[in-house]
Amino acid sequence: MSQKQLKEAFISNLNGTSLLEISAGLSLAPLCLLCRGLLLILYYLHHGKPLSSRKYSLLLDFLLLVSPLLFSCTVLSPIIFFMPVILAAFCAGIFSKIYSQRKREARAPFGQIVKEFQKTYLDPEYIPAVTVFRVYVNVLTSISILAVDFPQYPRRYAKAETYGTGVMDLGVGAFIFGNALVCPEVRQKSRMPQPRFSSLARQVFSVWPLISLGVGRLLSVKSIEYHEHTSEYGVHWNFFFTLAFVRLAASLLLALFPKDKAWLVALALAVLYQLLLSTTSLKAFILHGSDGRGSRLGFLDANREGLLSLLGYLAIYLASVQVGLWLLRRRASVRGWLEALRELVLALLVLFVLLQLCQACTEPVSRRLANLPFCTWVLAHCLLLLGFFVLTDLALVFTKLLVKGSSVPCCWKVVQPPDSREKHGTEAVPAGREDEMSQLCLISAINKNQLLFFLLANVMTGAVNILIDTIHSKAAFTLCILHLYMFLNCLIMYILHARDIVLKFW
Repeated sequence: MSQKQLKEAFISNLNGTSLLEISAGLSLAPLCLLCRGLLLILYYLHHGKPLSSRKYSLLLDFLLLVSPLLFSCTVLSPIIFFMPVILAAFCAGIFSKIYSQRKREARAPFGQIVKEFQKTYLDPEYIPAVTVFRVYVNVLTSISILAVDFPQYPRRYAKAETYGTGVMDLGVGAFIFGNALVCPEVRQKSRMPQPRFSSLARQVFSVWPLISLGVGRLLSVKSIEYHEHTSEYGVHWNFFFTLAFVRLAASLLLALFPKDKAWLVALALAVLYQLLLSTTSLKAFILHGSDGRGSRLGFLDANREGLLSLLGYLAIYLASVQVGLWLLRRRASVRGWLEALRELVLALLVLFVLLQLCQACTEPVSRRLANLPFCTWVLAHCLLLLGFFVLTDLALVFTKLLVKGSSVPCCWKVVQPPDSREKHGTEAVPAGREDEMSQLCLISAINKNQLLFFLLANVMTGAVNILIDTIHSKAAFTLCILHLYMFLNCLIMYILHARDIVLKFW
């Protein structure tokens, strides 16, 4: 076999992992974020000022926010279930140290602190969990697209061939989910009536970079005979095309139907598509081609997975728009967000029950088909990760109340209560905003240039695969390459952020 065939075989015919292992893995990113925030608060408690060194800030962020995820999907994957416990214990130790060492004048009974915490008002214009979710999906995807070519990356985490739940299968759906959370239909704040197709017009203008990247990826892969997994999207199709067309189709549907009923449109679309898969020959065509032997004759046949899975991804996108609208409901206090978390837990229970019913009554989860179980699974685990990030932010807000004046980048900002603002005639100014604005943060840096970050990751992944025999790499060499690859990408984003450069002109 040629090197190209070896690498294609290495990422083919896989079956995924368990839902429990994926859920355990999803808890790592929020715990890393919590650990970073608690350490910054502890630093402020000891030094009376935030960490201001850009060099050490980048190093701290990379070591705490990125490096643990690299280890968890390679050499530490056999103990993945113990890692959340270890990180949670470490965070508990840091919190205990902060609680015992806080200033004497700030010491109050724990019950009083909890009551004060529930009454705390948060900046309603900024929901950090949304930003962090989108950035972490990008980071985890960037790690996986290169790590999957190394033997240290467990085969069960890679994309499943037909049925199964791999970590990378979830990443595809999570990208769709994250894009929908900040789409024009969700971000539109004006109460004035807007032209029906205004959002569609904005999407037409904003998706051309995705189409350009899709064409560029297609031409580069074919020209250098780069290894590819044909049954993933087809011969000519790729995820850039999927994301672009889903965004366009969703904007068209949301122009025709009320956006607050997006979940109904998503449900109807997913159920109708599943009925077609179950009652017609559509599923056989997607899996085996028009001749039943996996033929790739003609454009539709050659790209059947990518083209027909658009219906499932469109359903995920529309349901995620509903989630975005729910998140933007005005919740000014901690109490409001605690109630939102309860609603989120209820939604998760419904979705996980629905997932079991769907798999029992129809078929297992299949990213290749983007069937109803896949849509349900993606929504359930994305909401779970989002809930973890909201909980992390609330925990950091609670800790900041213990250490007055402390600040954590990409965390909720505490504001004055509305009554006190009216009394003094002032605006809602977040406490510690100047400190937070002066602190550079890797999450903010990646968020400013997310598409560039993902593009650089794809380019560097291609370069590594061309230059290195990844399949036969040893563990130490693999970890060095992965860390260097991610650090270079993060460093470029960090430098651009420090110079306030946003490479976006569409």
